[in-house]
Amino acid sequence: MAGKPKLHYFNGRGRMESIRWLLAAAGVEFEEKCMKTREDLEKLRKDGVLMFQQVPMVEIDGMKLVQTRAIFNYIADKHNLYGKDIKERALIDMYTEGIVDLNELILTRPFLPPEEQEAKLAQIKDKAKNRYFPAFEKVLKSHGQDYLVGNKLSKADILLVELLYNVEELNPGATASFPLLQALKTRISNLPTVKKFLQPGSQRNPPDDEKCREEAKIIFH
Repeated sequence: MAGKPKLHYFNGRGRMESIRWLLAAAGVEFEEKCMKTREDLEKLRKDGVLMFQQVPMVEIDGMKLVQTRAIFNYIADKHNLYGKDIKERALIDMYTEGIVDLNELILTRPFLPPEEQEAKLAQIKDKAKNRYFPAFEKVLKSHGQDYLVGNKLSKADILLVELLYNVEELNPGATASFPLLQALKTRISNLPTVKKFLQPGSQRNPPDDEKCREEAKIIFH
């Protein structure tokens, strides 16, 4: 039997946090191997386990997977979070790409110079309120179902709820005028696996801070 997936990254949210969310929601226990130094990253590169010389990397089922979307898709497919047919998968992928676009602004913000972070925050608030949240609210309203696609939990629902938490950390009340998104957030948060992940002491990471930024600088620059 295959062991637990092993996540290789630094000790922060970054691009690995969405992978943690997906694994946790699927009820999969995982281990983490956190890089602390530039040498840790270089060792992975020299060992030939990073196809494109970069992390996140997840060891799972005998594979060493890189590229965040590929990892999302493998986990989703394996754990029945990827729709029932090609059309549902296309919708799930389309929604996921939109979620990733906004989340990318959020996860890169702590690593910007302090004078640029305020402008990035304004951009995040604007895009959440006027572009992304209305789009997902409209999807939920259009079919009146509990989940985004096929009335069944998918990777898009999980990643959207992670995004809602991320935006609300920066802008409390950001979902106030989006009742269907609020309902989705409550619904997903109450799933036993997600509820466990949201508890203190879980493998969910706190927001990336100055310490995180300094550690990342040591490893990646």
